[in-house]
Amino acid sequence: MKNLDVAAVVSGGASGLGAATTRALAARGAAVTILDLQEERGQALAAELGGHTTFVRTDVTDEASVQAAIEDATGKDRPLRIAINCAGIGYAGRVVGRDGVPHELDAFTRTVMVNLVGTFNVLRLAAAAMARTEPTEDGERGVVVNTASIAAYDGQIGQAAYAASKGGIVGLTLPAARDLSSVGVRVCTIAPGLVDTPLLAGLPEDARTALAAGIPFPKRLGRPEDFAQLALAIVEHGYLNGEVIRMDGALRMAPR
Repeated sequence: MKNLDVAAVVSGGASGLGAATTRALAARGAAVTILDLQEERGQALAAELGGHTTFVRTDVTDEASVQAAIEDATGKDRPLRIAINCAGIGYAGRVVGRDGVPHELDAFTRTVMVNLVGTFNVLRLAAAAMARTEPTEDGERGVVVNTASIAAYDGQIGQAAYAASKGGIVGLTLPAARDLSSVGVRVCTIAPGLVDTPLLAGLPEDARTALAAGIPFPKRLGRPEDFAQLALAIVEHGYLNGEVIRMDGALRMAPR
């Protein structure tokens, strides 16, 4: 997809990876709908970017909430062809803690609901809207880019819930791409490593330096802009489909 004069949705688009992706899409001329629960940040970003960028307060785990956001995107003066899934949460807890207390089931369920079920919810509703558009010259109607994590492969101690939710996104990628091949919608996933998002920004500088030192090359934390650049490269590269791409500077995480 070379022409980005289209409509796009970005879940978790008000901050971190999502905000960088929203900015990159808007800079390329896309009409972006930001899906996020952070109303103040989402409205501020939409106002800053102006043009055809809008914000819709969205709970990705709720069908009606996501459908309303998709309707906002499809109501713009161009077809919906791009969906980037960045919404997600983290949680740390051992399966059985040192005190013998088992992992909280509600925390595990919530993490899987937001990260995996929320991703699927946006994917299915966005893809259904894309399927109703006219195909481009090569038959493509749209592309969905999901966000997993290298924790899907290298989950550390205390990451059972997070790694399981991200592993589900990895496992979703190929069958979703195969399902949607009949309507000309591609599906790919990015699995980032250590990215300098608001979550890591709260760490002391010495801790951030130590994390960066463990990355083979380049020896720095990833930047949200790195993610956005890769997401747009996937959008533009029409032969990428059903693929999970690690973006981690060759990092393989140790158990802890």
